[in-house]
Amino acid sequence: MIDPLIREDLETIKKSIHPESFDGKNVLVTGGSGFLGSWICDVLTMSGSKVVCLDNLSTGVFDNVEHLKGTKNFEFEKVDTCEYKGHKKFDLMFHMASRPAPEDYQKHPVETAQANSLGTQQVLEMARKSDARVFYASSSEVYGDPEVFPTPESYVGRVDPLGPRSCYEEGKRFGESYCKAYSDEYGVDVRIGRIFNSYGPRLRAEGFYGRVVSRFLMQASKGDNVTVFGDGSQTRSFCYIADTITGLLRLVTKDGVSGEAVNIGSMEETNIIDLAHKIIHISDSRSRVEFRPFPSGDHHRRLPDGKKAKMILDWGPNIGLDEGLVRTVRWLRGQPTKISSS
Repeated sequence: MIDPLIREDLETIKKSIHPESFDGKNVLVTGGSGFLGSWICDVLTMSGSKVVCLDNLSTGVFDNVEHLKGTKNFEFEKVDTCEYKGHKKFDLMFHMASRPAPEDYQKHPVETAQANSLGTQQVLEMARKSDARVFYASSSEVYGDPEVFPTPESYVGRVDPLGPRSCYEEGKRFGESYCKAYSDEYGVDVRIGRIFNSYGPRLRAEGFYGRVVSRFLMQASKGDNVTVFGDGSQTRSFCYIADTITGLLRLVTKDGVSGEAVNIGSMEETNIIDLAHKIIHISDSRSRVEFRPFPSGDHHRRLPDGKKAKMILDWGPNIGLDEGLVRTVRWLRGQPTKISSS
């Protein structure tokens, strides 16, 4: 059974897109049991698509899509995208598969690089044969440690190809290049979403998989110290999951934008130290902030230029950080094994 708060957000997403665009479509979602992928599976099945969800469960969680199991419009296959040999014809393909958490992908650099190279090739080749439209889940990480703010899609980036985050940063950059190559040579209809920090229900909090919002929430809920790297002056732009999914689905359905890359993120810039204090306050926690060394290769600032998304998609986030955090805490407190209400 789907969580009521998630269902509420899914209904909001449906009202913000054209769900009829997905009705009757055969859709492939790689990484479909992950944070972003599972929300896409939900929206598409609700909109009448027949969805094939691929995931090797290296970081995805089957619980995210278990409520769809057995329904006529959903099929799950436990398989690595790089090894998928399916022969079905698809109308739309979402390539979401990749390890997204820095501590995790630095432990698995080869697999991370392959998901965005070999995995992307598999998807694009299937798309070429099916004449399918492709969405590639890129990242703000393609900009590396940028020097231009807000950062527009025209900025070519400042990335260290041998740095500790290169498997992900260069992997995403190569994935974009592969999409461009298939678009230029074979006419494959591709759309690239450069996704900035997304958060909300289903974002994993534990171990290597936890990213900053979910990690802070988990620490605060337990009364543990909230661990901030460096002095906390670094910034990120946090976008609530319902807004992120709305943006990328609008990008997929918009005609006349094949080959385009679009920033999908919030222009509300937040210092990490301020985020820590917000979460402690919202969680009614007695936690204190604990400072730790700034990780090698980490970035100091993230702020997307959202003008292109506004112009071609009529999209921008509707849910501010405070509201989004409150909704995330509400969801987490409904998960008995994840967070307490004290």
